[in-house]
Amino acid sequence: MATVETTTTQPRERILGAATALLAEGGRDAVSTRAVSAAAGVQAQTIYRHFGDMQGLLDEVARRGYASYLAAKQAQGEDDDPVTRLRNGWDMHVAFGLANPALYRLLYTEPRPGQQFAVTGDAQQVLLAIVERVARAGRLRTGVEPAAAMIHSAGMGVTLTLIAAQADGRLSHYEGLSENVREAVLDSVLAPAPARDDHVVARPGTGSHSAAVHAVALKSLMRDGVRSLTSGERTLLGEWLDRVAAEDSAVAGTATAGTAEPGAGSARRP
Repeated sequence: MATVETTTTQPRERILGAATALLAEGGRDAVSTRAVSAAAGVQAQTIYRHFGDMQGLLDEVARRGYASYLAAKQAQGEDDDPVTRLRNGWDMHVAFGLANPALYRLLYTEPRPGQQFAVTGDAQQVLLAIVERVARAGRLRTGVEPAAAMIHSAGMGVTLTLIAAQADGRLSHYEGLSENVREAVLDSVLAPAPARDDHVVARPGTGSHSAAVHAVALKSLMRDGVRSLTSGERTLLGEWLDRVAAEDSAVAGTATAGTAEPGAGSARRP
């Protein structure tokens, strides 16, 4: 049974400590008003006075637990290669989930129709900003939002799979899963890196995905504002660029599939 020091810690901190410990020990269902009150040595009314209700308490537990992870993700240098930042961000996300399985499940599987924890929204904005930089570097061949959604949903699925395997003592059976899925997802949204030699630097987006890459990059740059165009003109141009990117990517993907060797690109089984 989780307990916290009741003589020196302020009631708010005792309540948070108790809720955090109960969550880690028994998951969301263990964090009840009665259990938190007993572990923190407070009355139920004290919880409500500080946090409004139990959902408010869980929100604060989630915010605190996620804070260090989010800070580390935000601290990655702006001068770093944005594709490298995507890979690092994926690995950090999976590592956070495995280190904090109960908190991760609370954040990403708690049924709250039409809502999300504020901290996961913050993390999504960090991901969008990184994908935006990838687009501006001429390395993205899909829209920013669709690419971010693919990366986020795949990363979340992998993390929950590994958390379940870890709980069953089968984590070693899934060695390489995260890296394989990560690279498969990135391959589907990234354009090849520009070719380089000692004298020539190729322009971003040259090759089979040129139109899509440039369309995505231009739309991303337009977010800073194009004063020479009206709002309606920017909207229309954005729609045209989306169509160019979607059509070019589809054509290139069909061509790639048609010329691929049998068995090429298959991932290792976990």
